Amino acid sequence: MSARRRASMRMRSGVQPAIAWAAVAGFVLSSGAIASGPKLPPATNAAWKAECGSCHVAYPPGLLPAPSWRAVMAGLDRHFGTDATIDAPTAAAIEAFLVTNAGRDRSPSPAAGPILRITETRWFRHEHDEVAPAKFRSPEVKGASNCGACHLNADSGRFSEREIRIPRSQP
Repeated sequence: MSARRRASMRMRSGVQPAIAWAAVAGFVLSSGAIASGPKLPPATNAAWKAECGSCHVAYPPGLLPAPSWRAVMAGLDRHFGTDATIDAPTAAAIEAFLVTNAGRDRSPSPAAGPILRITETRWFRHEHDEVAPAKFRSPEVKGASNCGACHLNADSGRFSEREIRIPRSQP
């Protein structure tokens, strides 16, 4: 092998990994992957957005695991104190969307049953541990499940810490 060919191979072998790392870094930085907050799929199901979003934020499917979404959809007749019953074909389509796009199951014990409230997940408690319980009860927030009270882009499924405005309580 000629000296020129060996030099060319050394240069290519050093350049290719550098280019690959630069490409990966560019993707990560441009996609917001390092921004805090979960990277969730966009709201892509019209029935889910219309039905769930008519009463509250259409919570992104990635915030709960599949068993939790199945349990939520099975209990629409008693959905957190409200009858949220919808026709069977629409319910099946929404459940399929939620289960397909669900987050990982991080529950401490499957025997405990599925977690039905996003606010009861370890992830939620960790992310909101600095928020005083009184703030969640304030008239401006009205509860931990009211994501849009603080997260400016909750309706779009974006929960970055850069997009938060915590309401100030009135004196």
